Amino acid sequence: MTRIFAIANQKGGVGKTTTSINLASSLASIDKRVLLVDLDPQGNTTMGSGVDKRLLDRTVYQILLGEQVAAEVRLSTKPGKYHLLPANQELAGAEVEMVALEQRESRLKKALQVIQADYDFILIDCPPALNLLTLNGLCAAHAVIIPMQCEYYALEGLSDLVNTIKRVRTGFNPAIRIEGLLRTMFDPRNLLAQQVSDQLKQHFGDKVYRTIIPRNIRLAEAPGFGLPVLYHDKQSRGAQAYLELANEILATAN
Repeated sequence: MTRIFAIANQKGGVGKTTTSINLASSLASIDKRVLLVDLDPQGNTTMGSGVDKRLLDRTVYQILLGEQVAAEVRLSTKPGKYHLLPANQELAGAEVEMVALEQRESRLKKALQVIQADYDFILIDCPPALNLLTLNGLCAAHAVIIPMQCEYYALEGLSDLVNTIKRVRTGFNPAIRIEGLLRTMFDPRNLLAQQVSDQLKQHFGDKVYRTIIPRNIRLAEAPGFGLPVLYHDKQSRGAQAYLELANEILATAN
């Protein structure tokens, strides 16, 4: 059965795109069929996957508007070994154009239904905002992975996102749940980070992944080469952490 995860946090700079790319790559490296959906008009997931967003003539934008089908838009990434539904700045106009469309919140879900049997995992990189694009991601997903830094405002932002997920469950997608909270850019020497981490575990228990993504220069460098970190420096702490996360997710799936 295909598992569809929205990777979401309305706060920017928390490692959401980094997680999307490197989790997709890590799952693919252990022979899982993976589709990564870039739902952010910035197109960073597309560029970080080695695809030049400026050269695209078919993207998620056309899928949402019903002008293209997903099977015709998806691309194979190398060396990432996963498929990608790419995005670029054109997607920024989709929200305005989708307002007049029927069932505007579930257009991505319907588009993915046609191809989801081709994959073991579909990961949706949502934009850093609680907007119509993010709503499409949440409506299409079975569960949400929430990357977050362990910092002062993290818990407040998390509360807003949890409330949004509850509203989506009530109004659009009764099955959606939180798959897990992922601590990113973690520095164990930082006392505040340790305190926030402890609070997360107290409030969310086993919903907090055991895997912790460290601050790692290789993770920061890899997008500049259009590579997942696994193909930039497989031995780096960042690459090993995402492989560990992929295996942790697989363990819960079995």
